[in-house]
Amino acid sequence: MVLLRCQVGLLATRFLKRFLVLIFGGEERICFLDDEITVPLGTMRETGDFVRVQDTKMVFLGRKDNQIKRHGKRFNIEYLQQTAEDLCQVEACVVTWYQQERLILFVVPKDNFKERETLKELQKHLPTHAVPDELVLIKALPLTSHGKVDRSELNKIYHNQLNSRRCDSKLSGAEELWERLQYLWKSVLGLLEDSTEISKDSVFLFSGGDSLKALRFYEEIEILVGRAVPGLLEVILSCSIEEVYTHIRKTLFPSEDQLMTCDNTIKRKLSEDSGEESCGKYVKLKSERYFEVASGLISFIAVSRGNRLFSMNSSKSFMQPNDMVQIGTELRQLPSFLHFLSPNARKSQEQEYEMEKSRSLAVIDKANITDTSATQPNYAECNPGTMARLTLCIRWKSNTRRCVDASPLVVIPFTDEVSASVYVGSHSHTVQAIDLDLGEIKWERNLGDRIESSACVSKCGNFIVVGCYDGLIYVLGSSDGKIHWTFVTEDAVKSSAVVDPSTGIVYVGSHDQHVYALDIYKKTCMWKIHCEGGAVFSSPCLSFSPHHLYVATLGGLLLAVNPATGNKTWKSSLGKPLFSSPHCNEKYVYVGCVDGNLYCFTHSGEKVWQFSTNGPVFSSPCISSLTKQEIFFGSHDCFIYCCNMEGNLLWKFEATSSVYGTPFVFQIDDLKNKILLAAVSTDGKVWILNAKSGTAEGVDKLPGEIFSSPVVWGTKLVVGCRNDYVYCLDLYATGKKNS
Repeated sequence: MVLLRCQVGLLATRFLKRFLVLIFGGEERICFLDDEITVPLGTMRETGDFVRVQDTKMVFLGRKDNQIKRHGKRFNIEYLQQTAEDLCQVEACVVTWYQQERLILFVVPKDNFKERETLKELQKHLPTHAVPDELVLIKALPLTSHGKVDRSELNKIYHNQLNSRRCDSKLSGAEELWERLQYLWKSVLGLLEDSTEISKDSVFLFSGGDSLKALRFYEEIEILVGRAVPGLLEVILSCSIEEVYTHIRKTLFPSEDQLMTCDNTIKRKLSEDSGEESCGKYVKLKSERYFEVASGLISFIAVSRGNRLFSMNSSKSFMQPNDMVQIGTELRQLPSFLHFLSPNARKSQEQEYEMEKSRSLAVIDKANITDTSATQPNYAECNPGTMARLTLCIRWKSNTRRCVDASPLVVIPFTDEVSASVYVGSHSHTVQAIDLDLGEIKWERNLGDRIESSACVSKCGNFIVVGCYDGLIYVLGSSDGKIHWTFVTEDAVKSSAVVDPSTGIVYVGSHDQHVYALDIYKKTCMWKIHCEGGAVFSSPCLSFSPHHLYVATLGGLLLAVNPATGNKTWKSSLGKPLFSSPHCNEKYVYVGCVDGNLYCFTHSGEKVWQFSTNGPVFSSPCISSLTKQEIFFGSHDCFIYCCNMEGNLLWKFEATSSVYGTPFVFQIDDLKNKILLAAVSTDGKVWILNAKSGTAEGVDKLPGEIFSSPVVWGTKLVVGCRNDYVYCLDLYATGKKNS
């Protein structure tokens, strides 16, 4: 018995802490399976039964094979069932995983049963991923002829209930819609105990919601109204509950008088005396001087999430976004890119490289001896991870005063006169330009609303382009943040812009369901296209061979567009929203979907393969020429995946939380040119993995959630955090920090 308890205790740690796994076996007792004749003494057989020890008795709780993965977390549904049975108002209960989509708790209630109070109690005792989607009251548990609970009959009961709700969901009018919409809002957000009416200005994402809860809210509304509501998810993600109500009301009751006033236009938060023209296709800010873009150009490299690299010298473009070439460190690998330059430019860059090397070393030495203050870079105490090969240390952090969900843009000029800059926006309405080496703020510009769009740099390098929740696309001076031009769309802009290095045209999407081609020098819109019922949350992807612009929508469409004309070349419907940004190489186009798949298409629109995960894929695929044949991405199932070009899994790494951001491939000298992968999980962990094997090389944890994507330049990793800060981490091979 002692041996049994020892083995049970060891195995229990692999599952739920509250449960033990029952094992049979021992030195004298042997259990034979199937056609076995001999078994080594001491063999232990795991039964797959969960038990709990009470005094000297073991109480059966359920089966191990009832484990499911929900919202990226694995748990056993028996855990929910046992928790519910412990409640005094529950006589008996059973849990089912209906169509592997909804967690349903069937309850035989006692006389004092109250649904809201029961849900509240469950939320107190269960992690969020184990809270049921719905409670269904039944008079008795249906049983099979063998006396076991008939789960198929329970699923039929719920299926019939769903059909009945759809048939009975004919709302009496807009007033009832408003009341039931508030109930669903509170139910999804876990606010049922709050009796106050929801403010009409409440925004789902600002009220405790996230992308997964938005999907659930969306599904509950469609069950309520008994039909599809085009464009509903986009409205939930970006508008107030009043605007959600108005959007549904117009679909259900188009002829009914409006019961509630609702301003359906996006509020413009620029002051009336800003000098902007409120009509036309764009806004000119007359108070700002016109920027001269034809002179004073310098060579630069811009690096953004997912190994997207844009590089330009003053005479010609020597890189294209599709090249996806990653620079490992300024000190060693920069010369390998000089072959893209003209012979004269190459000689100049070699000289500047040597100057940059000396300057970078001087900066690092200065950083190690400088006494910092609250207004200077924060060289905090190192928090090395559990891995032995790589240490991550905070080099600096910059306070933006609100959450940073946007990903950083790093721009490195090939001149000693201008230092490298990090550009990033935040929920505080501000965009910051930060010195990459020192962490000092070069400038800060306040815009009209929250910023989730990641910045992109113009062809000339004089401007950065960033979208805003106020529906405007801002073109700011890269050196001082002054507003050069603003372009008005009809809804929030969360999409990150991309620039064509050959023409300088900027392409960007909006929640108004359009993609725009903007000439920021002539301050005009070249064309715009409607994306057929789907807002554009993600960033467009530009391909040069063939010349396509790829656009993904929340309506589930992947579009190929002619960048010169705006004409649609092909489209493919994936059926579920696409938050992931498409990414392409010379052969294929890749995009993630909330249905849990990574999809691969040819440039002519034919689906080649799909790779399935166990959770929604919000992460964008990462492709790098350093690894040639691999695609990296994350999933809400807590795994970071590496696939080859044929869609076969090469490796996967389990993080400690969902992976929302896009990974980044890089190299550093201190690890003998080993190819590494930077990735982040939403619990604040920053992971450094071996890109070839998926083994962990280093890890650190920031004090907040991370929905931003990391960008690496040399030994510096930059990422935003929801604790209001942008962080720059130094990466050191163990024992090499002071070398």
